[in-house]
Amino acid sequence: MTALDDTPVGTRRDTVAALRAVRDAVRRGPGDEATEAQHAKGKLTARERLRLLFDGGRFTEVEGLRRHRASGFGLEDRRPWTDGVVTGWGRVSGRTVFAYAHDFRIFGGSLGEAHAEKIHKIMDMAAAAGAPIVGLCDGAGARVQEGVTALAGYGGIFRRNVRNSGVVPQISVMMGPCAGGAAYSPALTDFVFMVRGTSQMFITGPDVVEAVTGERISQDALGGADAHTRLSGVAHFSHDDEESCLADVRCLLSYLPSNNRELPPWEAPSDRPDRLTPALRDLVPSDGKRAYDVRGVLDELVDSGEFFEVQETWAPNVVCALARLDGHVVGVVANQPASLAGVLDSKGSEKAARFVQMCDSFGIPLVTLVDVPGFLPGVDQEHGGIIRHGAKLLYAYCDATVPRVQLILRKAYGGAYIVMDSRSIGSDVSLAWPGNEIAVMGAEGAANVVFRREIAAAADPEAAREQYIKEYRERLMHPYHAAERGLVDDVIDPAETRVRLIDALAVLRTKYVAQPSRKHGNQPQ
Repeated sequence: MTALDDTPVGTRRDTVAALRAVRDAVRRGPGDEATEAQHAKGKLTARERLRLLFDGGRFTEVEGLRRHRASGFGLEDRRPWTDGVVTGWGRVSGRTVFAYAHDFRIFGGSLGEAHAEKIHKIMDMAAAAGAPIVGLCDGAGARVQEGVTALAGYGGIFRRNVRNSGVVPQISVMMGPCAGGAAYSPALTDFVFMVRGTSQMFITGPDVVEAVTGERISQDALGGADAHTRLSGVAHFSHDDEESCLADVRCLLSYLPSNNRELPPWEAPSDRPDRLTPALRDLVPSDGKRAYDVRGVLDELVDSGEFFEVQETWAPNVVCALARLDGHVVGVVANQPASLAGVLDSKGSEKAARFVQMCDSFGIPLVTLVDVPGFLPGVDQEHGGIIRHGAKLLYAYCDATVPRVQLILRKAYGGAYIVMDSRSIGSDVSLAWPGNEIAVMGAEGAANVVFRREIAAAADPEAAREQYIKEYRERLMHPYHAAERGLVDDVIDPAETRVRLIDALAVLRTKYVAQPSRKHGNQPQ
């Protein structure tokens, strides 16, 4: 018989009733008035958000009874349950996911010592369990009344963000303000979601900007969803409301493994692996100067035409997307001829490099669709560091050990061809469509360089130029030139593309690459 069994029944029931009352108080939070104020801003409460994130709205909360122990500035008289952050775990599509959600109704969701320790704990649990961590961010930054201990709390979060990078997926969902040093945690995670009109991220707010520079700008224009998905590239996705945002968080998680030791989740495909794609014979124009939307190619290739595009509105000259081929997750990097003719520039290179690194971190095979006329020329690009940014993409591909398949749709010129996962930098399989042009540059430019003197000395320079362009194209740019030299494994009928990609990836599924002994590389920054 235990001491608990000696407890009078009435007393035990009283304590259980008291516990239930406390739990009800924890779930209610600061009261209906604060909840109504949150809803009036177009925002859900922390618990409402978690219910949308997890299967069936069920999650297990930890440290719900936590309270701060600070004093001064009236804090000793205000000790609400949870200390302004709800932490716990649940399931998304049947798999365990850990999460924390700032409760803006309590201290404006600001971070103090106890608040930070709860987040530290749940991040550590996610790493130990090998499960994704999702942060639902809606906080006013460091809790000023607690001083430097609040700043130290952020430091602990940043350290865990870095330690968990490439170990478990980390997703930040911005659903309110995130100012000052707090903004660095989302920037360290794998993906950032934002909600238009209610979420903002910035290091210094509009008042400070105006005081220092004289520029007047609203919070939304400075650090809102559109600013970060279109201009800065800090955020990957933007949504008009929290419900659709959290639905896409769930969708993204369906493409990601729980950790770097697991394979990405396989789903039984409703699409046949032997499905031919004859529409691709006409979808891409044979004229290399004509634009088209490469998303149409993805529609034909991937299972049921479904893919999840990342950073759709930033650097649109490169398309990065997660999709499935025969039920297996792949990461797709594609030049987009519908934007800037598909050239690589600083932003596009950085976007693709980050995506390649993410895929490699989590064992997601890479499919690279190439139709690139080169790197974007210009003084702004050169002075903006296009060499450095292009090197990021080159480094990411060279460093990647996942299965890698390159498909040349139309043209691939110069250094951009090399960077877009060519055989020379380690692509496992390189395929090309008929009519492909792989060369140092286009035939027109090459003829002007190689036959400059002959053209100048000709009686009819224009006729001579056309003749030399034709000669250069026939000798060095015919569809089989690269294949003859082993730089392309096969030239294929576009209708066979899906079948050939699935076959190549199936063979490469057991790929293993021994890494050199080193602490880590020194990536271009």
